[in-house]
Amino acid sequence: MGQLLEVLKYPDPNLRRGGEAVTEFDETLAETAADMLHTMYNYRGVGLAAPQVGLHINLLVLNQEGDADQPEEELVMVNPEVISRKTLEFGEEGCLSFPGIYAEVERHKSVVVKYQDLTGAELTAKFEDFQARIVLHEIDHLQGALFVDRVSAAERIRVRGKLFELEREFQGKA
Repeated sequence: MGQLLEVLKYPDPNLRRGGEAVTEFDETLAETAADMLHTMYNYRGVGLAAPQVGLHINLLVLNQEGDADQPEEELVMVNPEVISRKTLEFGEEGCLSFPGIYAEVERHKSVVVKYQDLTGAELTAKFEDFQARIVLHEIDHLQGALFVDRVSAAERIRVRGKLFELEREFQGKA
C-alpha cells in the first residue's frame, strides 16, 4: 500500500531546493513512488513531487482522477524534461504544500515530456489539458518553483492573507 509521508508546507525552504537527477532505478525508488502515491491519495491530491515530501530527487507521481481505485490513471515520472509546449491558458490550481489556497495560473495546454519510468526506460508522452497542468505543476516543484510564483499580482494579493497564515504557522513550528 505504501507508507504515509509528511507533505512539507509553504514556506518550508526545502520546497525551493528542487530535485536532482535519479541514477539508481531500484526497489527503493519503486517504494518511494508507492509511498508518494499513497500520500497523494491520503491528502486528496492529483499530483505530488518528491521535494514536497523532503526528497531532493527528480521524481513525481500523478493520477488526474485523484482516485486510488483507478490505478490505470497513475503515472510515475523520473527525470522528466519538457521538450515542447503549446497554447497558454489560465486555470485554477491548488497544491498540497499550500492547503486551502487556490489561484488562477497560466500554463501550457499541451506539452510533450521526455522522462524515465521506474525501470529507467526512456519514454516520451504528450499531455493535454488538466493532465498537462498537473505535469507542469509537478515539474516546477522539481525545479524549486512554486505555483504562487506563477500567479498574477492580483491573484497574489487575493491569496496574501492565506500565505501569511501558512508563514506564521511555519514559524511557530520552527
